[in-house]
Amino acid sequence: MMGRGGSYCVSRGTSFAQVLKKNMVVTPGCSSFVPQPASDFHTYTKPKPLDQAGNSPDKISSGPKNIPKELIERYKRGETHAVSLLYQLSQVLQFQVEMKETVTTVGPPPLPVKEREYPLSETHFGRTVFERKNPVKDQIPSTIKEMFSKLMDSYPEFAGCGGTVAAFVTQTSIGCEVVALGTGNLNTKESLTPSGRILHDSHAVVTARRSLMRYLYRHLLLFFSKNRSLEEKSIFQQDQNTKLLSLKSHITLHLYLNQLPKGAAQIPSHLRLNPLSISAWEVNNQIGLHVTIDGKVFSVFSSTFEQCGSHVVSMSATDKITQWQVLGFQGALLSHFIEPIYVSSILIGDESCSDTRGMEVAINQRVDGITSKLPMYYCVYRPHISLVPSVMATDAHSTQRTLSLNWSQGDVSLEVVDSLDGKTVEESPFKSGPALASRLCKAAMLSRFNLVSKEAQREELLTAVSYREAKMMAKPYQEAKSVLKSYLATRGYGQWVEKPPISDHFTM
Repeated sequence: MMGRGGSYCVSRGTSFAQVLKKNMVVTPGCSSFVPQPASDFHTYTKPKPLDQAGNSPDKISSGPKNIPKELIERYKRGETHAVSLLYQLSQVLQFQVEMKETVTTVGPPPLPVKEREYPLSETHFGRTVFERKNPVKDQIPSTIKEMFSKLMDSYPEFAGCGGTVAAFVTQTSIGCEVVALGTGNLNTKESLTPSGRILHDSHAVVTARRSLMRYLYRHLLLFFSKNRSLEEKSIFQQDQNTKLLSLKSHITLHLYLNQLPKGAAQIPSHLRLNPLSISAWEVNNQIGLHVTIDGKVFSVFSSTFEQCGSHVVSMSATDKITQWQVLGFQGALLSHFIEPIYVSSILIGDESCSDTRGMEVAINQRVDGITSKLPMYYCVYRPHISLVPSVMATDAHSTQRTLSLNWSQGDVSLEVVDSLDGKTVEESPFKSGPALASRLCKAAMLSRFNLVSKEAQREELLTAVSYREAKMMAKPYQEAKSVLKSYLATRGYGQWVEKPPISDHFTM
């Protein structure tokens, strides 16, 4: 588990030898991973452009020839992402698409490997080359910094909350635009209630993601407005066969984090994964699932976690990002209207972070091979993960560490939430009403869902009697969610911890 200061302590867990079948070695001058087998390997070749999910499109060449023309035409018109096309074809034509590194082991089991120390200059050189090829790495942090500074010009008393900022940015040919932003580093101490009006998790990326959902609801209303000019302003386009919406083909989404998220992403950089080595069992706890309780992080294998009793438990930010990159950032309710939405890149602005190895393992490696088991439209979308300049300096001694800010494009003002109470503070520029329920709470989301259902003339969705029922009606999403949790458990990463159903059993 991870202590308050960010260091890890060893707790019990299952054997890592069953979990990871290959070594991971950081290459000089690069923050990503290269598979490094124990004894022998076949050369790893870069995937073709169609293959953004890590699977070889060449495998479809030997399949049936009666490929549905409408799928190809949708792809050519830019209405379907390449990843979605590939897996729609695998569903329709009844074949599996999966790429695996070929590893052969000769001789005795591998022994622990002594780490090679790479000069800092090599690492810096690699990052410099990447930045020259990817101006987005400069554009996104500067765009977020400009937006956050603009918001703080109006409310300078909350500037101390900026150290934990997370933001979603859309990129088009015109440039980058911040569409959702959040800060925070804690979860609530309040007990679970069936009201749906308490925010249980106010960590920055969770807050930013719920702000993103508000932004998506706003654009759904534009699309279903029956006004041509408003519809054109929407970020969505519709598939005429499935009637589901997707982001317009020229729009990509990116996630920025000012801090390395809690959980498996913070795996110590000196650890290397030799499955049969003496330290394998320890590493399993490091990259397994984690939970946050009162702002502290624990491995799901930890005995301390098992003793937490009635405390509100949330999955770690790293685990949630892992989930969203499989199920989509839109969540269950929005999946009634739109295809899964993934981020193309995750940018880390943590000044104390020297590499992204933990993020690579947590976000990409833990779910390697799951795509063929998922329902249509869902896949492992592998974002490019890299280090970028920090937007705001982290102030560990800030007196505002219990406050969480949220904003999305179209909002007139900031909302400020007390993370421990899960409610809006009296001083907040925006307040929804005397009850001080946050605009990010589940009840607020259900209200927007019902409004969009009405505008989209989806009468069947309005029959849901509770928030939970509306979520469970999204059957493909729930199927994908079940597959993900089962997959993580069978690979030895631990059981996903669900909040008690009582928190979702409310109506409007």
